[in-house]
Amino acid sequence: MSVTAELGAGESLADRAYAAIRDRLVMLEIRPGDPLNDDRLAAELGTGRTPVREALKRLEVDRLVVAYPRRGTFATPVDITDLANLSQVRFVLEPLAARAAARDAGAADRAALRELARTIAGLDPEGDPRALLRADVEVHRALYRATGNPHLEDVCVRLDNLATRIWVLFLDRLPALPGHVHEHADLLDAVVAGEEDRAEALARAHVEGFERSIRALL
Repeated sequence: MSVTAELGAGESLADRAYAAIRDRLVMLEIRPGDPLNDDRLAAELGTGRTPVREALKRLEVDRLVVAYPRRGTFATPVDITDLANLSQVRFVLEPLAARAAARDAGAADRAALRELARTIAGLDPEGDPRALLRADVEVHRALYRATGNPHLEDVCVRLDNLATRIWVLFLDRLPALPGHVHEHADLLDAVVAGEEDRAEALARAHVEGFERSIRALL
């Protein structure tokens, strides 16, 4: 699908290419170890090669791709042994982000989060696991954006992307996934209500639950 249509304010073709390729990498639609070909991606996304190359440079910083001289660019492996490192940082930053969003989110962000909470609450627990996981990603990104802190948002998005790749590896073996996603409705309600302590506690429990679920399968 082309990324050239309806560019948002201040959004470049490289931004669009970055978001499209990033999400394919996060959901393992581009598999770990797969090569990323500039020309093929440009044709698929409806852009030139330059936006794709700019996007791939950003994705290398995100640890989603790795470039080798004279060999090309490849999707990074999903390293299960990195779970502890990711969790160590997310235990600190996810509650921090939830508290900041509850405290600092503007009216427009709270309205968007309220609508997102209704959507999450209405998701079919027997539905497509990938759709549930995409909803999980959407919640996290919306919360980070609502903090109003672009530095915190950037770091949290990168960590959540890496954590989500681990989720996808185990997607068919995670019966707790629907509950994990649906619990976001309570977190979003706490943020919208400005309940900082509750939002912080729910976010911490969410990250702890993620690690427990994955470790139970290792």
